[in-house]
Amino acid sequence: MTVPSLLCENKGILQDGICICPDDWTGTTCNIPNFCPEQKPTPTSKFHFLKTVLGQFASSVERCPPETTNAGIPQASSLCNISTHSFNPPNILSCSLTLDAINEGIPGATPEEKKNLASSTQILTSIPERLTPLNITNAAQITNTLLSDQQTTETTDIAISAVATISQLLNASREMYSSVDHTAISELTQTLQKLSLREEQNPLLVQPKMAVQSLKGQKPIRQVQLTFFKGLSDNFLPDRIKLQVTEAEYSKHTVDLQMNVRFSEDFNKDIGFVLYDNDQFFQSKSFQPSLDTKRRVISANLQENSGIDQVQFAVTPSNDSTMSLNDFACVSWSYSKKDWITDGCTKIENHSGDAVCSCKKQKNANFAILMAFDINYQYSEELNGISITGCVLSVLGLSVTALYQIKTRKSRGGSPTLLVVNICLSMMVFYLLFILGINNPVKHIVQNVTNISGENIVPKSDHHKYSDQGPCTAITALLQYFLLATFTWNTLYGINLFLILRNSLSGTPPWFPWVAMAVGWGLPAVIVGISLGSTYHVEDPLGYRQEEFCWLASLDHEQKFSIKKPMLWGFLLPLLLMLISSTLILFYFSYTICRTNPKLNKSRKTPLKKNILSSFSLAVMLGLSWVTGYILLIAQEKKLHYILSVVFCLLNTTQGVQIFILFTLRPFLNSNPAVLNSLRAPEIGLYKKTFFLWKNKTPDSNESYKSTDLDSI
Repeated sequence: MTVPSLLCENKGILQDGICICPDDWTGTTCNIPNFCPEQKPTPTSKFHFLKTVLGQFASSVERCPPETTNAGIPQASSLCNISTHSFNPPNILSCSLTLDAINEGIPGATPEEKKNLASSTQILTSIPERLTPLNITNAAQITNTLLSDQQTTETTDIAISAVATISQLLNASREMYSSVDHTAISELTQTLQKLSLREEQNPLLVQPKMAVQSLKGQKPIRQVQLTFFKGLSDNFLPDRIKLQVTEAEYSKHTVDLQMNVRFSEDFNKDIGFVLYDNDQFFQSKSFQPSLDTKRRVISANLQENSGIDQVQFAVTPSNDSTMSLNDFACVSWSYSKKDWITDGCTKIENHSGDAVCSCKKQKNANFAILMAFDINYQYSEELNGISITGCVLSVLGLSVTALYQIKTRKSRGGSPTLLVVNICLSMMVFYLLFILGINNPVKHIVQNVTNISGENIVPKSDHHKYSDQGPCTAITALLQYFLLATFTWNTLYGINLFLILRNSLSGTPPWFPWVAMAVGWGLPAVIVGISLGSTYHVEDPLGYRQEEFCWLASLDHEQKFSIKKPMLWGFLLPLLLMLISSTLILFYFSYTICRTNPKLNKSRKTPLKKNILSSFSLAVMLGLSWVTGYILLIAQEKKLHYILSVVFCLLNTTQGVQIFILFTLRPFLNSNPAVLNSLRAPEIGLYKKTFFLWKNKTPDSNESYKSTDLDSI
């Protein structure tokens, strides 16, 4: 008999026959409301609270005025009551109150005052993006003091605000914790262990980023199982956490985390658990994460004179399709070493893809599974026929152009020949490297989970990095060098033309060829050297290059463009400066050859068609087709992006062919093929001014002008 599948409501997703619900809905088909509806200001309450998940705090829409100490901080918060599905009376913040003042005011405060201070701390830390290391330290000290006071009659209310505060601290950026007072954090985590043993199981001690759960000893048991179920978000919610005294199997598609605590003999005392959504409070010196992966921490705590036979826990690796589990370590936190240790913990072999650990004889300990992931790289496909054909034809065209320039060098002088030949040479090498080496020959195929190491060693990072293998890094450096060299020579060609236009009498300075040689080959070498020296390491070559193909690294681990990668400052910025310079030179050139000189005989004007062709020829030689690459970076519309990609590919794989047609074939056909000695360079029409050693002394005399083709460009 076929079991009908569930119909998930309210944007729930069906996985393995179970509806995975968003935070604000629960139930078998995500049809039961799990929120307090929006509450607008009323005559009895002037605050506006938005829709909020049950058991969580809502911040008021109203904020402290700009002139106050807490400008921009919510003026009030309210707890979404699980029983009534409505907001509790609001907790109101004094807009001049600070965490420093709260920290100093707790000693000697009455229980009611402590309750108000706890709620004020929760409000002041409700915007994680605004938290500083000092804020985090102060808030940790405040919550630690409040939770350590067992004489407070309002412990439950204070605990709810304190746990909400800690949840918000865990949501702060990781960079903030580098300067936090870790002694305060360490004391707080130990206080939370004690809290889990003296609090009745309370659903309100479950907040989005942390939870405190307790099981009171009533009858002898041999084990306790804690299970955290998946939702559409990673947040902890009361209905996603289950504590039971019998072991149960659940589908791996619905369980995010599970811990089994087994006892060597019948156990009838209290046991407490603290769940941390991340390892912000456990900053390791040996494990330095670089990926945005989950590293949940679980604390299992027993009363004095109690012993644990075994703690077994499992964590489902990230379901991110871009990553695969490479290895993991089973660890516990050492307060003496202030780091993760593997003592007493071992891996458990399994074929489900989960990371499973077993630890022994630790009464009160924080456990975690530190995972290292492989990135599932999408290696580039082989070059298609159009790209290969275009590059091969460009290489042939550039070879002929270089030979033609050398053969006819007497007709144009030394500088233009030097420039064009070097452009052809650098571009030819780039095309050959692109055809033969752009695809990475060493591909790291993701390992199967059965190949995970049996050794329980703390990994250095959550990103498994391979040391450099194969020629890909060398190919990347050569591609970067010769492409930068091509554009450097393109720019020098434009500068040479500019100098000729500006100095029609003297032409190019005699020192220019020597400077051009130094800059043309030296500047790219400096840029490549800086790129390699600052980003490349044998153990981590991907700081410099990409893995998918042999080119400069541009994206971070979240696949977002990063300004720290060499693609930006090692290629795009230098290229942009060169293209801007070349574009300005092209405009100046076009203006010069197209402007009308009133003293010039109209019959001597260069035809517009010839002027346009001259400008187009210069644009090709300056490599201005690469401007389309920058337009590609900002193009968002998919159809436009595709069209630009095709245009960019066609223009730049055939640039060598374009140079051959415009700077070799065209002048060759315009010349007399029978007399090779009379071959001319490309004709770029310019107006040249002829000066005489003296002027006619008649009042009506004018300087004479003539139109000519400047062959020395």
